[in-house]
Amino acid sequence: MSSSETVSQPAAGVHAGHQVDVRDFHNRARAAIHNPKIRQNFRKAMDGLMAKRTAAFEGWDLEALRDLGANIRLRALANLPDLLEQLEQKLTANGIRVHWAVDGDEACQIVRDICVARGAKRVIKGKSMVSEEMELNHYLEARGIEALESDLGEYIVQLADETPSHIIMPAIHKNTAEISELMHEKTGTDLSNDVEYLTASARQQLREKFMNADVGVSGVNFAVAETGTLCLVENEGNGRMTTTVPPCHIAVTGIEKVVPRLEDVTALLALLTRSATGQHITTYFNMISGPRKEDELDGPEEVHLVLVDNGRSSIYQDDQLLDTLRCIRCGACMNHCPVYTRVGGHTYGTTYPGPIGKILMPHLIGLDEGRHLPTASSLCGACGEVCPVRIPIPDLLVRLRQESVDGDKLHPARVPGHGAKRGRAEAMIWKGWSWMHSRPGAYRFGTGLAARFHKLQPGQLGAWTRFRTAPKLAPKTLHEQLKERNR
Repeated sequence: MSSSETVSQPAAGVHAGHQVDVRDFHNRARAAIHNPKIRQNFRKAMDGLMAKRTAAFEGWDLEALRDLGANIRLRALANLPDLLEQLEQKLTANGIRVHWAVDGDEACQIVRDICVARGAKRVIKGKSMVSEEMELNHYLEARGIEALESDLGEYIVQLADETPSHIIMPAIHKNTAEISELMHEKTGTDLSNDVEYLTASARQQLREKFMNADVGVSGVNFAVAETGTLCLVENEGNGRMTTTVPPCHIAVTGIEKVVPRLEDVTALLALLTRSATGQHITTYFNMISGPRKEDELDGPEEVHLVLVDNGRSSIYQDDQLLDTLRCIRCGACMNHCPVYTRVGGHTYGTTYPGPIGKILMPHLIGLDEGRHLPTASSLCGACGEVCPVRIPIPDLLVRLRQESVDGDKLHPARVPGHGAKRGRAEAMIWKGWSWMHSRPGAYRFGTGLAARFHKLQPGQLGAWTRFRTAPKLAPKTLHEQLKERNR
């Protein structure tokens, strides 16, 4: 919540829950681009994060470490089915109950069933993007179970009835004054620009909730198959409180978070913390291997893990799109993206914004709804250059653009909603183009006709000329000009 990591208000109409029309991306983007405060503050915040990342890797062989991280993730994905079975066996032996969910709805139902079985009415949550993906808070609240976020950024976003605008710093779109006014309105704290006072007030409000919570819900950064260990990375201590104070702990995670060995976590952790916030190590690194034992004084009575698929198996079936699952959720691609830094996270209208969202969300919501996401990129390559596990994001964006018009011969369409951007008129135009360019006589006649009537060319050519000058047709074809020069 420092001044270097603050941004002004999100685009209008952004609220918690799946209430935002993803297809309205362009209107939200235009509104954000024409808001100088958003551009100025996001630029300042991202510049700070990029500088911290660079400083954190000084003295390291970064490229060798990225190679190591990429290889660990690739090895894990290559053996994913076996590793998931091994993880379940180890967790079960450790006393952790494992649940499998095919989608977000089933995952929410599993969490609710656990709460109902325990008579739980109050849930305290640590930071978890998968729970955002599931829309868990709204699901539980609609069924009479209170779900309160304990991560400071998530807590602020929840008070504002908004969604996170960044996967690492959920409230980065709000500055200190806005947070102070929000907390004053919602919780009665004094209006103040003193960050320490605001933080202490939030801590005091949450402390009582921790003590009274029936169930704690958290995410998982890495799940170790070798030992049956759930690793949780955090800075505020709320994750540790969430997983130890309530009598029941439920962890939720995507199936791709599993790694083979405990030693694999070392390299991934070094990459994650430095890439995300420029820290050498986070304040807390939690390793959860089971519920409280009889001779232990603290910890939960029950620990559950919900493994969520939600479209990931479909991604896993494609040799190229599989690389999407390497992600360790550091947010570096967002911090370096020239599009994200100008329009902010709420513009995307999706759980995961920025470059990682543009390659992941089409699988989760379908290209019919997320058709604009793959094209919301300049393909500058910055995201791929900074990804700690070398996900070729630009290549995947191009692939998804192909999918949006039904793929190609090498990669037949397999993403839900494929072909959503291929209209009948466009298909006819390209068929005509192909026919004309495969017949020399028709090509000469067509280009000659276009040259003769070049003055009738319209000044606007759809979306292409929204930000570009329309190319002018020459009054004579190339062949005619060469003939005049006796060539």
